[in-house]
Amino acid sequence: MKRAILWSVHLMRLLFALALVLLMIALAWSLLQIAILGDEQTPKATSAARRGAYIATATALAGADEVTSWLDSARVVLMQQDVRDPAPEATAPATEPPAPSATDTPEPEDFSLPKLLVPLDPAEGKWLSGTRVPERAPKLHREHRLINVILLGSDEELTRDNFIRTDTMIVVSLNTETGTLSMLSLPRDLFVYIPHGKMGRLNTAFGIGETLEWNPGRGFGLLRQTLFYNFGINAHYYARVNFSGFQAIIDRLGGIDIAVDCAYHDLYPVLTASGEIAYRWRTLDVGYYTFSGFDALWYARTRKYADDIDRGRRQQQLLHGIWRKARSRGLVTTLPGLWSELVEIVDTDMPFDLMLRLLPHVAGLDLGSIENYTFKKKYHFTFWDTPDGSEVLLPVRDTVSALMQDFYTPPSRHQAALAGPSIGVYNGSGRENWDIVASERLRWNGYNARALGPLEDGEPYASNALIDNIATEKGSLVPFILKALNMTEEQVTRDARADREFDYQVIIGRDYKSCTFGVLPLDG
Repeated sequence: MKRAILWSVHLMRLLFALALVLLMIALAWSLLQIAILGDEQTPKATSAARRGAYIATATALAGADEVTSWLDSARVVLMQQDVRDPAPEATAPATEPPAPSATDTPEPEDFSLPKLLVPLDPAEGKWLSGTRVPERAPKLHREHRLINVILLGSDEELTRDNFIRTDTMIVVSLNTETGTLSMLSLPRDLFVYIPHGKMGRLNTAFGIGETLEWNPGRGFGLLRQTLFYNFGINAHYYARVNFSGFQAIIDRLGGIDIAVDCAYHDLYPVLTASGEIAYRWRTLDVGYYTFSGFDALWYARTRKYADDIDRGRRQQQLLHGIWRKARSRGLVTTLPGLWSELVEIVDTDMPFDLMLRLLPHVAGLDLGSIENYTFKKKYHFTFWDTPDGSEVLLPVRDTVSALMQDFYTPPSRHQAALAGPSIGVYNGSGRENWDIVASERLRWNGYNARALGPLEDGEPYASNALIDNIATEKGSLVPFILKALNMTEEQVTRDARADREFDYQVIIGRDYKSCTFGVLPLDG
């Protein structure tokens, strides 16, 4: 009984961590609309022009003919199997958990995760669209109770073919026992088996389900089965927001702070004096920025010198920024009174009464409890051209299975690093806030880093430097720091100090280039 109570308390704390991020989006949008209604000086042409700019640069492909073929030939397989996550293996606690006090928030009385229904497997060895249909993903080992929610960003407001593409797909896994959260970005062009009976891009599964009125669950129902078949992930809930909602929340928050450690160069839509749309080349250098909603959307979508894998990483960065800013502004307690407005903006199947019960437990969620996962190019997938010439990504079964298992496993290494050796980061480059950029990069990799501001002892450093104040080989973080910051062994100095303030000191010089995410260097 005590263990059940303890699990329920953990469940409440962690499930709402994700719920709050979703509700923040809706909250910001609702309040922004109220502000706009009262601002008679807001030019309507600006909103229309910006929307036109995004329509012109939308990444979705036209698919009217394909939708017609689905409607003509779809043969929905009857649901055959009721799949539930198996109960995790019980382990005895190291100490007896304390009894809950009378002031503890009660756990949900009738909480249960939604059932997953899956269709029969396709015929063994079947070929579709020029490739062999992959076998069902192997079962993932799970030692703790997890709640998985997929966050979707869709583009239907920017396209004109009446079809939904979820170009942003981030699975958030809440571990109800360890108090941790993991995020996994799924590339939109993964070419997978979709259980309506065909191969297709992963970002079309939701739209196909909506078009076919898939039973059960329409769009999310088919996407959920697609995720389970190809990756072994059981997504229990979903939340979907469009570009306007994403942009609005960031504007309502007053912008979000993002550390940019790769330089980007791409066309940027601007408005001329006559109210028309023009495009200018924009270079975003390495630095620490406060993004408006418009800039954040540009940062989330740019692909000229990057790929979809890096886009997924940047989108997770932006979610971190939204959560951090929402917490700093104390918006948590305003959520219950805005529910009627929120449900009009965020498309989700998560029950509000459960979110409300979790409200007192989420305010203190630390970003240090979040671990981030993305696919790696030529390791988790191979590039392939379909018979019709489409460029897609074919998942590599073994490496993807290992990635999914890592995603399902509590981030003990990540937590140990954040609580482990300390890294002090100084800015010796002469470039503003580069210590913040470097420390954010280290923290993204799971290390206990802290930005300490600029060095003021003479000329800027020409090169990065790492001072190892522990100077022991066993358990040294030196190789990992060097890899994260793209440094070399020649930049390391070992100076063991018993009176050290930090275990490691990093001095950022003018040659700082930590971009190792597959982003191409800018021309010139």
